[in-house]
Amino acid sequence: MPSVHEQKKALAAVSKEGGGRAMKRIPLALLGATLLSAGCKSIGPATMNHDRLEYTGSVADSWQTQMLLNLVKIRYGDTPVFLDVGQIVAGYSFQRTLGASASVPFNSALATGTVGAAVGGTFNESPTITYSPMTGERFARSLMTPIPPSVVLNLIQAGYPVDEVFRESVQSINHVDNRRVGREFVRRANPEFYALLPNLSRLQMSGDIGVRVEPAGPEAKLHLIFRPRIAAAEERALQNVAKILGLDPSAREIQVVYGTVERNDREIALLTRSIFEILTDMASSIEVPEAHVAQRRVNPTPDWDVGAEGPIPPLIRVTSSTERPADALVTVPYRGYWFSIDDKDVRSKQIFSSILFLFTFVETGSKEAAPVLTIQTTR
Repeated sequence: MPSVHEQKKALAAVSKEGGGRAMKRIPLALLGATLLSAGCKSIGPATMNHDRLEYTGSVADSWQTQMLLNLVKIRYGDTPVFLDVGQIVAGYSFQRTLGASASVPFNSALATGTVGAAVGGTFNESPTITYSPMTGERFARSLMTPIPPSVVLNLIQAGYPVDEVFRESVQSINHVDNRRVGREFVRRANPEFYALLPNLSRLQMSGDIGVRVEPAGPEAKLHLIFRPRIAAAEERALQNVAKILGLDPSAREIQVVYGTVERNDREIALLTRSIFEILTDMASSIEVPEAHVAQRRVNPTPDWDVGAEGPIPPLIRVTSSTERPADALVTVPYRGYWFSIDDKDVRSKQIFSSILFLFTFVETGSKEAAPVLTIQTTR
């Protein structure tokens, strides 16, 4: 590309030979060079904001759709399959063309001249996206391994409702059992489990319960801490918790361990669920078409549990319909029906989001370095 100095020098030479009329037309030929030189600016930064938001939205939508589809597959007894988006590399190329022509007669006062210029460009975008199937022994073991109690307590400390966290990820606490869903059975929760949750929620909302982690070798010690002086209503809730779990009512620091049965009255034994158990439990409440139940393609939706105040609805509501819903957070087609989560069902949306968040605790990668991807770009 000619420099500005070279362009000015060429213009001066032509003007000297062709007179004033030609001098007025020649700069038009340089307009294309000016526009073209402006195109030399990098195109990468200009696309970053737009592309980053678009790719973020697409990855989130595809992740939600994949998770809902796998929940439906588990409900029907099909095999769930997970694909991870490994890398997204956006490659750009911008080819520019410039053409110019001039016809200037010399030494003639009556002569006319013409000047023409043409500028063109071609923009190409060629993103490279890699997908990694989540398979193998390591992934299967991670799916089946119970979530560490520290993750459960950290979620509660972060503000996730304790009743939802316990119903979703805890199978039992001090041998008080949560609802359990298997391939061929559904076992209802102990009545004490549903009586425990509102008392824990009361303590969480008041801020009178906290978590402390103490380093102790390979595994840290976990403690639930209760404030020594609390209001009368919270004190009643704390006493109810102690009575249900068999704890020392005067204790203000309780150790939390993984297990089924506590060793003493100052310990909470927390038996947590695996990711696969969580997915199976959530899938059991999906409302399937009656036609599929009649054809024995899927089992009927189990009855809800019953607590002190009546039926306990499922944490998440996934419906099915013959027509695609117009207002849904996420929708997937499966076996001639549309399965979806209503965008106005705030609780289901929050629970669905927490499932995706818990899934990130599954370690699916390897310790090996990721492959280096080289993309050739032209400008």
